[in-house]
Order: sequence, then C-alpha cells, then structure tokens
Amino acid sequence: MAEVVTSAPGKVLMTGGYLILERPNPGLVLSTNARFYAIIKPIHHEIKPDSWAWAWTDIRLTSPQLCRQALYKLALKNLAIQTVSPSDTRNPFVEYAIQYSVAAAYATFDQNKKELLHKLLLHGLDITILGGNDFYSYRNEIERRGLPLTPESLATLLPFSSITFNTDDADGGSCKPEVAKTGLGSSAAMTTAVVAALLHYLDVVKLSSSKDHWERKDVADLDMVHKIAQTAHCIAQGKVGSGFDVSSAVYGSQRYVRFSPEVISSTKVGDIAVPLPDSITEIIKGNWDHDTAEFSLPPLMTLLLGEPGTGGSSTPSMVGAVKKWQKSDPQKSLDTWRRLSEANSALEMQLNLLSKLAKEQWNAYKSVIDSCSMLRSDKWIEQASEPNKEAIIKALLGAKEAMLGIRYRMSQMGEAAGVPIEPESQTQLLDATVNLEGVLLAGVPGAGGFDAVFAVTLGDSSSNVTKIWSSLNVLALLVKEDPCGVCLEKADPRTNEITSAVSSIHIQ
Repeated sequence: MAEVVTSAPGKVLMTGGYLILERPNPGLVLSTNARFYAIIKPIHHEIKPDSWAWAWTDIRLTSPQLCRQALYKLALKNLAIQTVSPSDTRNPFVEYAIQYSVAAAYATFDQNKKELLHKLLLHGLDITILGGNDFYSYRNEIERRGLPLTPESLATLLPFSSITFNTDDADGGSCKPEVAKTGLGSSAAMTTAVVAALLHYLDVVKLSSSKDHWERKDVADLDMVHKIAQTAHCIAQGKVGSGFDVSSAVYGSQRYVRFSPEVISSTKVGDIAVPLPDSITEIIKGNWDHDTAEFSLPPLMTLLLGEPGTGGSSTPSMVGAVKKWQKSDPQKSLDTWRRLSEANSALEMQLNLLSKLAKEQWNAYKSVIDSCSMLRSDKWIEQASEPNKEAIIKALLGAKEAMLGIRYRMSQMGEAAGVPIEPESQTQLLDATVNLEGVLLAGVPGAGGFDAVFAVTLGDSSSNVTKIWSSLNVLALLVKEDPCGVCLEKADPRTNEITSAVSSIHIQ
C-alpha cells in the first residue's frame, strides 16, 4: 500500500463569465501552475484479526497550512461519514470526495475486488491536503515584513506557507485563520486532487504522471475523476454550478461548455439526498454532455494575475443579481447577452488565429511579438512591414478590440443588475494596464468584482506591468498559465521544496 500523491491546478476564466452557466455558451478557461496536492496512505499498517467484523473505518484529514486535523468514521455499508473531532475542523468538499470515491469503487468492482477493497479500507485513510501559496493572499504578511508588493517578495515565502497570516494575531497563535483567497478555484482543485488520489489509491483508475491531457492514454480514467469530482464539488457547494473550475482542474486549459445539470439530479429527490450506493451508478453511467476542447494562450504570451487587495467578492450573490435582472428585463438582457457572446467568440477566434499563424510562420510571428512587446498598441501597426507580419498584427489588434468589447458588455450588465462586475477602481486599473507597452489584454476574470485582475503580455514585457501594479498597490502573483490538468506526482511535494518548515507545524 504505497503512498499516493496527486495534484490538480487552479484556474482563470478568461471569457464566458455568466454566459457559461447556460448551455451551449462556451468559456475559455486557463489552468495555472498553482496546484493543490492530496497525499493518501494507510493509517494502520496492520489490521487486527477481528477487523472483518468492523462496520466502519478510520479517516484522518490533515491540513498543515491551517494547523487543522479532522477525524472521521466511514460506515462501510452505507458510506455515511461521521465526525469524531470538533465540528469546526470539518471540510465538506473532502468529506463528499471520500464518500463518492469509495462508492464509485464499490459500484465498479466485482466481488473479488470488493473484498480486496474492503480489506484496504480497514487500514484506514490518512489524507493530507496542501495548496500552493498562489491560492491564498499573503499581502498582509508581506506588508508586515516591510517588503514591497512584488512577485519577488512573494517568492521569499516558503512553499505551502501557513495560512494564519490573515488574523490580527500576527504569530497565528489561535491557528484558526480567516482565509483570504485569490480566486483561483481552491475548492475545485482540492476536491479534484483528493478524488484523483482516492480513485488511484483504491485502484479504480490508473492515472498518469504525464500532465498533457490531450496526449494522454488515461482519458477514460480522467473522465471518471471528472464525474466524481464534479458531483462531490456540487453537493458540497449546495448547488450545481457551471463546473468549469473542476473541468480545468481535471483536464487543464480548455474551451468548455457545461454539462446539463440533470446529470447530477440522481443524488436528490426534491430536497432529500438519495443514499449513496443507490445514486452512484447513475452518476457514473449518466449522460455527461459537457464539451471540452484543447485551448491555451498563443506562444510567447504570458498570463499575469494581480491582487488589488480590496477584499474579494461573493460570486454567488453577483450571479443571483444578474439572474434577477434577466428575469426583470428579458429584452435588454438578451441583447446584452448576445453582444457579450459575440465579443467572446471574436476573442477566441483571434487567439486561435494567432496560434495558427505562430505554427505556420514562426519567424514572422516571433519578430512581431518581440517588436510589439516594447511598444504601446497604438504603435503596433507601424511594425507591419510585410504582408505576413500585417496579418499577425491585425490579429493582435483584433484580440485587443474583442477584449475591450467584453469589458464594455460586462460593465453594462453589472450596471443594469446593480452589481460591481467591473467596479470603477478596477476600470481605472485595467485602463492603465492595457495602455502599457506590450500588453495585449486586461480584464476581470470569471464573474468579475474585486477578486483579481488579469493581463496577457507579449514577449518579455511582464515586468512593465508588475512595476506599475506595485505602484498602484496591486500585488502581481507568481501564477502563470500551465495547460496541464490533474496528474500523479512522484512524491510528497514538501520533500522536494521544503526541509522542515511545514512538517514542523504542530497540529493542535
């Protein structure tokens, strides 16, 4: 029973905010190098002779960054889960991930394998979860240390730093922090990593350590991880969302169209949850009609994320306000929706064209990107000395224009619905960003609000943006696009990156 370690990435929804909730509207979602890790091993290395009579097994969930440990009992007959430790240490996302992953194993195994599974579960499940620093805000800690608000300051923090810096108590004495997040989808990445680790550990799937989904041989196994992770995440949230965050955590960067919510309806009748063993087969065999296609930024482009330090926004309440507006003014909302959809499609088309041109005319493409990276966009057209360069520059300017259209329609929608999708402070910041040398795009990801801003820069122009952001009290994160989805890791990431810092944290 070897230790299993998996990781899943965080995300940035570049286009598709609000529209992605309704089929068949697509969204472009980029996965990132910020990853959540799940580590699974047995609690008991030997099981007692009378253990076959046991009706439950032990589960220990450790979150070192939060100085928390939760203990559970899992009933092996009906898969009910009970908390043994205090209720404030509970993590519903992990709890449902455990229940649905174990249920999937029982549902897919024959009798012989079920007996082996039962024996394996009697050893208990020791689960550790770790989130990369980029999922959390360390602005307060950087300011406390008197460091400038720069990516270099973030890089001085140890990997998997304790998330206790957001309390008034600077030394984290209470060890019960108010967690400030950066909007990268930590719950989806965590749920996906835990489901993937459990399904691999229980021998339901055999995951690859390759991170390139589009070339992988374990696509059917990834599909199983996706079904279970989506279901567990939706039930933990108490609603069926669009699912793009879980999908990108499983498959990586992509063009995504959501699944029909009815596929998860077998888990409930009205408001009453259907017992797990009865609903899991329908979930596994259900019509998961989501659509994913390979997508990533064109070459020589860099994704940047900035944290404005304004406290974030509640996505569910903003979505609720937009839906209310849609019902109250269907005519105007349909028109805004259609124009926003057109702008999204235009951006997707121009980015795909740039990827195609890079493949077909690399030298011209690289030359244009290098020269435009040092100029503001109003000077780019002057670089069109040859027809093939002109096509590349027109596509760059077309992408920029499309993003401005997206921002305009999103702002319109926010004003009509009475929610700050692109607040005035963000507008000023984005306008200042998009006018810098080498900046192609700037916007608010996902549902908008105060969470974060993103920019896409050309060539080596990122430092222009991080300097300006720092002067405007915006902290540029270390996040970059990484198109890879969930994968098997070779070892506990702390053994690679940390000597003693996280492992020395005392669990209360």
